[in-house]
Amino acid sequence: MLKNIPPLLSPELLLTLAEMGHGDELVIADRNFPAESVAARTVTGRCIHLTNTDTVEAGRQILKLMPLDSFVDMPIRRMAPVGEPQHDLEVHTAFLAMAREEEGRDVGMEAIERFGFYEAAANAYAIVRTTEDRPYANFILKKGVIFE
Repeated sequence: MLKNIPPLLSPELLLTLAEMGHGDELVIADRNFPAESVAARTVTGRCIHLTNTDTVEAGRQILKLMPLDSFVDMPIRRMAPVGEPQHDLEVHTAFLAMAREEEGRDVGMEAIERFGFYEAAANAYAIVRTTEDRPYANFILKKGVIFE
């Protein structure tokens, strides 16, 4: 048992967050994302499963511990709906609002088309797969630094 650690975060996820350095990226994926096959190509090869949660809540708990990169304009990337790259779905709006709240500052989010997102995800440090059922609820977070 640990104090002040969100109970949703598994030991494997805590280890992954601690291992990541500035500029490393973490994917938070929905249940339809090909997480296992894409994770096999990531830095760690890890697909970390978080059950009974959506991507927004998973992101909220992760961002309680992991800072977003403040040296880039868009430390969050999201999967864009096919044929509508600039169309923000409700889950995209909710995720961005949550990230801004957790960071206490304005952060940007970039849209990436589906196959480009798969390639970017394969270059990430690891993948966190949720049980999110909303479509296109896939995000890549770039880790920042702590100056304290």
